[in-house]
Amino acid sequence: MLGDELRKARQKAGLSQEELSFRAKIDRTYITMLEHDKKSPTLDVLFRLCDALGVPASRTGLTHH
Repeated sequence: MLGDELRKARQKAGLSQEELSFRAKIDRTYITMLEHDKKSPTLDVLFRLCDALGVPASRTGLTHH
């Protein structure tokens, strides 16, 4: 799921949820919900997370049908 991928990418980048939330300008509790698959990100949020993590959006798997 997307939450697992987000958590792995965040950990690989060596970022805490707090640091990622600051970089992506997203509330930390929202990142927690995303990582636990309790919420789904909008495209805007997804792109901000990818930018903050230095990960191309194409790596999210959402561009493949």
